[in-house]
Amino acid sequence: MSQDFFPGVEGRIPFGGLRSDNPLAYKVYQPDRMVLGKRMEDHLRIAVCCWHSFNWPGSDVFGTGTFDRPWLDPRLDPMIGARAKLEAAFEFFDKLGVPFFCFHDRDLAPEGRTFAETASNLAAIVEAAEGQMARTGVKLLWGTANLFSHPRYAAGAATNPDPEVFAYAAAQVKAMLEATHRLGGANYVLWGGREGYETLLNTDLGHEERQFARFLELVAEHKHRIGFKGTLLIEPKPQEPTKHQYDYDAATVYGFLARHHLEGEYRVNLEANHATLAGHSFHHEVATAVTLGIFGSVDVNRGDYQNGWDTDQFANSVDELSLAIYEILRGGGLTSGGFNFDAKLRRQSLDRTDLFHAHIGGIDTLARALLAAAAMVEAGAIERLREDRYAGWAGDLGRSILSGDALLEVLAGRVATGEIDPRPRSGRQELLENLVNQAIWEVDAAPDRGAAD
Repeated sequence: MSQDFFPGVEGRIPFGGLRSDNPLAYKVYQPDRMVLGKRMEDHLRIAVCCWHSFNWPGSDVFGTGTFDRPWLDPRLDPMIGARAKLEAAFEFFDKLGVPFFCFHDRDLAPEGRTFAETASNLAAIVEAAEGQMARTGVKLLWGTANLFSHPRYAAGAATNPDPEVFAYAAAQVKAMLEATHRLGGANYVLWGGREGYETLLNTDLGHEERQFARFLELVAEHKHRIGFKGTLLIEPKPQEPTKHQYDYDAATVYGFLARHHLEGEYRVNLEANHATLAGHSFHHEVATAVTLGIFGSVDVNRGDYQNGWDTDQFANSVDELSLAIYEILRGGGLTSGGFNFDAKLRRQSLDRTDLFHAHIGGIDTLARALLAAAAMVEAGAIERLREDRYAGWAGDLGRSILSGDALLEVLAGRVATGEIDPRPRSGRQELLENLVNQAIWEVDAAPDRGAAD
């Protein structure tokens, strides 16, 4: 098998600028461009996900895989295929020029006949990944365990009615958390793809919540035991494949963590398409997580407005992402997290080079959204209008209410005497929307800038 898996791409993807007609060049993204006093690469902390990009053959419920992925050939010895997949992935990371990658355990290492063989497979591939990371300089944004694909997890992992499945999932997470620690991962994600129910007729909600909480406690305890300094992340999702999942959205996750005194141990890894499935905008989910102090990282993708499921398409809307990034910047920016492309090619995008086109477009969309969000921050007009709307709370009445000094009877008496007689005030929504569009248009109208600028 050839060691050059992407011969159609020579060298690292360059910056070409908006006027470039090279489809294998960035139009906006420049890692060293300074934005609000910080390098663009450091703002975005971009990662490629091995799950969809290298471990998915392009299959769906109606058909088999369509992609040109020689490392997934079922005729290969599983470990030979795994090593080829790892080489292909790091060739891609290196040529794309991204600083991070992320993976599930089963993305890189095949499951064996026994748990011991599975653990051995993972250890061997992790050792090989260490060499690839040293060669390319690409780092691990996060690791996670696949607790959803195998039939043993059909009824969930941490919330499974069988305690033996719970124990097996715990062993799998232990191995993957230790692998993430060994590779210097910045985060560890728990994605509860099947932590929910399909029917309430066979479900004990209270019992499953206690199980889930205990599982999270065990993971947090082991994190501290092994000295892992990264952030533990939970990825909210409302449903699919289950009818309802216990980590429905950011607010639900926070409530769960607070009930079980775990809010100091976990943050959230938000996926844009999961926000859509929950009936929210991605902007809303980011703002909620930032406000609650649990924002951590992002799976950046999008859904299809005509489909009610998780289509995991590559991001292409500057309008939507600029609002989310604006909230991230207002909250202080990313720390250990990043923007991970947990996104799929369309099933008809057959060529290996299509993987480059998808990521280049998504990365440029992120870069443009960052510039628009930074323009909003620098202008300050949106923030001033927001502060003005709540200005009354800085006065005597507002302070007395929030401090607890104002009793209900006192407030009612002041209203009854006519001392307090408020009039409606405009929320100025259309003005605010115009300011967002103005920032986006200004970015679009700006001249090309070279990396040296």
